[in-house]
Amino acid sequence: DMLENDSVNNLDVMLENPKRALIRMSIPLIISLFITSFYNLVDAAWVSGLGADALAGVGFFTPIFMILVGFGNGLGSGATFATSKYLGENNIKKAHNASVHSILINIVVSLIITVLLWVLLTPILNIMGAGATISYALDYGIVIVLGSVFIICSNALYGIFRGEGDASRPMYAMGASAIINMILDPIFIYTLNLGVKGAAIATVISSVFVILILLFWFYVKKDTFLKPNLSNFNFQKDISLDIVRVGIPASIQLLNNAFFAAVFSALLAYVGTTDSVAVYSTGWRIVTIGTTPLLAIGTALISVIAANYGARNYKNIQIAHRYAMKISIVIAVIVAILTNVFAGDIASVFASSSSSVRIAGELTMFLAWIVLYYPTMAVGVASTYVFQGVGKGITAMFQTIMRETGFTILFAVLFGVVLGYGVWGAWMGIVLGEIISNNITMLWANYLVKKLIKINKA
Repeated sequence: DMLENDSVNNLDVMLENPKRALIRMSIPLIISLFITSFYNLVDAAWVSGLGADALAGVGFFTPIFMILVGFGNGLGSGATFATSKYLGENNIKKAHNASVHSILINIVVSLIITVLLWVLLTPILNIMGAGATISYALDYGIVIVLGSVFIICSNALYGIFRGEGDASRPMYAMGASAIINMILDPIFIYTLNLGVKGAAIATVISSVFVILILLFWFYVKKDTFLKPNLSNFNFQKDISLDIVRVGIPASIQLLNNAFFAAVFSALLAYVGTTDSVAVYSTGWRIVTIGTTPLLAIGTALISVIAANYGARNYKNIQIAHRYAMKISIVIAVIVAILTNVFAGDIASVFASSSSSVRIAGELTMFLAWIVLYYPTMAVGVASTYVFQGVGKGITAMFQTIMRETGFTILFAVLFGVVLGYGVWGAWMGIVLGEIISNNITMLWANYLVKKLIKINKA
């Protein structure tokens, strides 16, 4: 079977030519993440037509939505680690078994989250201060919560494909999902007059559609290398532990972003005005798009490193890590220069409505300065994913929290509040915190890989 050979070929490339494998997997991942960012912007544009309150209501639910996607992506990383590792060990049977374990763990975790959110949604939104917009937030949120099994599982299933070194098919599925969502949005929101509820229904339907595509490849066309069939399943505690050991910390690592955003917004409101919070939330969206390629390369690195870790080919881990850092630095420097040069133009696109024109100046300044840390983020992100690739999920989680929350907020408070530099001090705090912690992470990953190579020589 041609495609079966293709997947074996993916595995061979990961073990024999880690640089090529990294490029081959990074490109579809970069495209996938850009599709998601683009589609989030389109989604917001359709909802904004319903007025400021509707947009704010959906905005309050956004962190919760990010939690669902975060759990999906986190569990996906766990699946990638376990399946790649067993394939690298040449234990094909165990890899098939791990793919079934992943699906079952995804379903259990997403049902638990659904029940928790169903019970806690109103209190959470009240704590977040949804106030007058809570009816919009609930209209949107309840539909998403009921469909959260599909949202989590669609993101988590991608991990199985990446585990066998295939990043292209998740890209096709994500593309299809984004297109369906964009077509359904205006129909449900305006034609059927369902408002924000319509936007949520469109999102859930497109997630269901992704799952159907992935299940079609697994169970109808049967052309994936990994076979997540129940006949390949027998419960093994060590497989579950491998998936959870990387998957749960990876999920928490992604939840940390939501926590950071909340704390940082509160800090800005304290040292600046609500305008500063608007600059940050808009500016951070641009930063997220700009740093997308770095996260994609990191995600691709998990499969390459886990396969070589399973094969005890530790020198390849070093090659892949260093290569990932090199490409990431080149991309980061280019993006940083472009963002800095065109900061004014980018700001004017995002701050175009009459009410937001007044933040354009501050947004331009934010973008011009914040890019200073991009090149160090390139080494930090690649290094954090090395730890996921060798199954040290907790360490990776600790580093991300240290990087994104610990150091950055510490310095932001120091410069913004203690030394009195205000909003600009808070921005600089992010930059300095990232620079220091990213370099710590890089040295730590280097030490770990060298230690592994030493073990091999001994």
